[in-house]
Amino acid sequence: MDIALIGFGVLLACIFLRMPIAFAMGAVGFCGLWYIRGWVPALSSSAERFISSVQNYELAVLPLFILMGNLVSRAGFSQELYASAQTFLGHRRGGLAMATVVASGGFAAICGSSLATAATMSKVALPSMRRYGYKDTLATASIAAGGTLGIMIPPSTIMVIYGLMTETSINQLFAAGFLPGFLGILLYTGAIRWTVWRDPAAGPSVAKAPWAERLRALKAVWGVLFLFVLVIGGIYSGAFTANEAAGIGAGGALLLALVKRVPAKDLLAVFVDSARTSAILFFVLIGALIFSNFINVAGFPEALKGFVTGAGLSPQLVILLILGIYIILGCILESLSMILLTVPIFFPLVQALAPGLGMDPKWVLVWFGIVIVMVTEISLITPPVGLNVYVLSGVVPGLKTTTVFRGMVPFIGADVVRLLAITYIPIISLLLPRIFYGK
Repeated sequence: MDIALIGFGVLLACIFLRMPIAFAMGAVGFCGLWYIRGWVPALSSSAERFISSVQNYELAVLPLFILMGNLVSRAGFSQELYASAQTFLGHRRGGLAMATVVASGGFAAICGSSLATAATMSKVALPSMRRYGYKDTLATASIAAGGTLGIMIPPSTIMVIYGLMTETSINQLFAAGFLPGFLGILLYTGAIRWTVWRDPAAGPSVAKAPWAERLRALKAVWGVLFLFVLVIGGIYSGAFTANEAAGIGAGGALLLALVKRVPAKDLLAVFVDSARTSAILFFVLIGALIFSNFINVAGFPEALKGFVTGAGLSPQLVILLILGIYIILGCILESLSMILLTVPIFFPLVQALAPGLGMDPKWVLVWFGIVIVMVTEISLITPPVGLNVYVLSGVVPGLKTTTVFRGMVPFIGADVVRLLAITYIPIISLLLPRIFYGK
């Protein structure tokens, strides 16, 4: 166990020294295995992890969903989603901010990335909100918060990575994320209502759109809505696997991009960017698996389970402690690093706690995956890291991060409510997986 703690210390030092996390985790994991077993077994084990990961058929889901999201983004459907939501909600006080959250949820359903959702919606929604006199605190906070939905509403790259690391069904994780994602949209709109109730000038209403305009706006997004229903509906109904859905989604997104007449050079840029992002994620995942192997060989998960059992802590208290650790880590680490570092440690412990939590071991990892994603969402909008906030400040000239963080308070409150609800009412996340994939 001591060697595992030393390994964690070295890894954190490498991360804070800005060493790429893929190489940091791979190097620390390999050196730890070398120390415990010798360099030949360490080399053999690491090579086996690398080869098995590259040959893993399920990994194909990552580049395909990334390609689908990039194609939809380049085709400009984010503007049409926002325009459609605006025609239905804009006449309400704070309605444009609500439309931003709803459009972010719709875009997240295709994109699967929080950072991409926040960056895209900042270009689409912020100019409109500023034009109608919205305060920057509410306008930017609604974009940053709406962007977090990108990793909860399926398809989600974070869920795919969690599923591959824990050998949890990606189909079940996608089903489990839908209701919590929808709940997030409702609570965020509630946070906006609360904000404009306290300060009506923060989000003035605009003219009510006639029904003819609303129907025209809906007509403009039929393609992307059909693509979402096809991909997610196909997964939920069992018509095809997550990999097949990703392939269909990428093909459908390419057809939509061609219909929108996206230039050939832009399509080439999309393919290159998708390949680059996929390669980075592959290396990160392989590094995480090597490090996870080291942690398991060092006996850290077993030692942690023994400590919890010996201390007599209740399962509910252990879950609270884990959530507290995640919230603290979320203030100093970016989301992917946090998940890759902690999941190998905590998921065996949570699996062992399933009977005490009153949950079937079959479903406890699905539920825990959604809880992890929820905590990760909170980390994206909380200081001092708050990656979505820094994405906004980087995209919007002259925007101060303090302005965004001031507006984030009611949205963080909404996220805390959602986290507690998902943690203590597991059926919120497990209802759809049980309906579609049996009890």
